[in-house]
Amino acid sequence: MFENEKKAYLILADGTVYIGYSFGCEGQAVGEVVFTTGMTGYQETLTDPCYYGQLVTQTFPLNGNYGTNDEDYTSDKCHLSGYIVREKCDFPSNFRCKYSIDEFLKKQNVVAIYGIDTRSLTRKIRENGVMGGMITTDENYDLSACLDIIKGYKVTDAVKAVASGETKTIACDDAKYNVAVIDLGARKNIEKFLLDRKCNVTILPYNASLEQIKAVNPDGIVISDGPGDPNENKSLIEALKSLKSIPTFAICLGHLVLALANDLEVNKLKYGHRGANQPVVDVKKGVTYVTTQNNAYAVNGETLAGDIGYVSYVNANDKTCEGIKYTNNPAISVQFAPSACGGPLDTDYLFDEFIEMIESKNGGAK
Repeated sequence: MFENEKKAYLILADGTVYIGYSFGCEGQAVGEVVFTTGMTGYQETLTDPCYYGQLVTQTFPLNGNYGTNDEDYTSDKCHLSGYIVREKCDFPSNFRCKYSIDEFLKKQNVVAIYGIDTRSLTRKIRENGVMGGMITTDENYDLSACLDIIKGYKVTDAVKAVASGETKTIACDDAKYNVAVIDLGARKNIEKFLLDRKCNVTILPYNASLEQIKAVNPDGIVISDGPGDPNENKSLIEALKSLKSIPTFAICLGHLVLALANDLEVNKLKYGHRGANQPVVDVKKGVTYVTTQNNAYAVNGETLAGDIGYVSYVNANDKTCEGIKYTNNPAISVQFAPSACGGPLDTDYLFDEFIEMIESKNGGAK
């Protein structure tokens, strides 16, 4: 499998070097090295805006076996910095397949490496936490110079890099409500799920002012998922402090931003929650859902006072806060992605709860 393959190198901030082989584009890619535990959905992972600035490791050993296509995009393109797998499949088999994973990565200009021990890499990240890294296909790389570049790297302005920054309205036939979606790097399915529920959808930029949001005259607000440090979204955090009377549904990064707007504490996780198989428990129902996540931060549930709200979901693995039901205003938020279509017992019912909040605020269904 490796005969005549060009070598590639994964260099970590601690000086560890993994030697593998190049696929996708040749060159150099720098980012945070993270891992995702999904067994399938690699195209959705590759095009997820939440992976901006990261070198993504797939823990599942074989990737690309069903190929890629022109439909299964989470967003309009790849946003991650680079891609790391144990094995790639060069001859995929699926009736929807249009490109191999290698062809897809070349088309998307993504630098990737395969043939390394991803189990060892995953253990290192779990034990030491997320760290900077570099993929390079330069066999004459200077380790000291590479480490200087890695140590100087930091993910910044992530939302600005992936969100459209534009305003657009998608009208729905027989619409009942007007919903504003604040785009922090939103998955495409959020728009679809709202249209299915008879909502006109207005997409607003990540830096929309309080006046811009109010001008839409929304019946409800959705704060989308997205990448990066939630503390960077200072203007939105301040705007949300003045919008507490409007029914709000916050997802992933939106969940963290809404928490900050309510003066809750948000902390960075050691290695995050990433993958389509993250177990989350509904605290009231005692039901566990398998969710799709891509998070580096979590709300400290202990900072949630009773007059603000309560923790509605917890992570079944590390018991961190995965959702909040606010009692000081009509708002719900979750750390996971209910629009990800992960399986037969999805959490898209949360969109129905959001609509119920709107109906309750308006005195009943229209």
